[in-house]
Amino acid sequence: MDLTAVREVVDGRSAAPWREGDAWLAGGTALFAEPRPGLRRLRDLTAHGWPPLTLTGAGIEVAATCTITELLAFAEAPGAPWPSGRALIADCCRAFSSSFKVWNTATVGGNLCAALPAGPMTSMAVALSGTCRVRGLDGAERAVPVRDLVVGPGSTVLAPGELLRSLTLPAGALASRSVMRRVSTQPWGRSVALVTGIRGGPQGRLTVAVTAATTRPVTVSFERPPSPDELRGHLVSALPRRLLLDDVHGRPPWRRHLVVHLAEEVRGALAEER
Repeated sequence: MDLTAVREVVDGRSAAPWREGDAWLAGGTALFAEPRPGLRRLRDLTAHGWPPLTLTGAGIEVAATCTITELLAFAEAPGAPWPSGRALIADCCRAFSSSFKVWNTATVGGNLCAALPAGPMTSMAVALSGTCRVRGLDGAERAVPVRDLVVGPGSTVLAPGELLRSLTLPAGALASRSVMRRVSTQPWGRSVALVTGIRGGPQGRLTVAVTAATTRPVTVSFERPPSPDELRGHLVSALPRRLLLDDVHGRPPWRRHLVVHLAEEVRGALAEER
């Protein structure tokens, strides 16, 4: 898709005032995926030169400009820390319904900010208790939990001119046991339901996160692994029809059924004693 209305591409470090028709540009795959007649100027974030990944004892800071390929390379690196967390990251990277060209261009931040229900980076970040580092044009920053970033299809809490600087994944979540289950209507198609689970802490707290089937991320958490009936009851209560996606890829009752089925697989996998 050509952005024929765009008249200017500027350095993302510019202090130029934000104006109607501006958009942040990183990989650009989301911007070029559909017509955007209102865009007039792109503000290029790649000029910042942010390192894709920064590892510390506290966890991982993933730059908004980190590509899916760079993130997957880390997740698959032999001998790297947090094997369980890296396995979940790799599974979510592979959930992209895209070509290798998109993998090498699309960015973590772009996928998060596109706020697509099937966005696999949202699934990954919610599962691993990620926090977004959001920056305004004045340099002021705020922290936003990923579970609160997306409020609907294509909609986030970002104000005009705010950008996602990075995503932080805490070491505690990365070190916990985690699994992912996913359904799509085609082998390489978009997810119609994606459920992740993470279990950690001294009492084995279990948190289940639902994406792809819902208009925004939904999580349920238990102090201890629940019974199948407990899990089902909590999920049904947390997934009213208004939060379930209704489109050509699936109706709400079917998506809820898939979520409950996948969540039970997640519960079973994480409830096993190690």
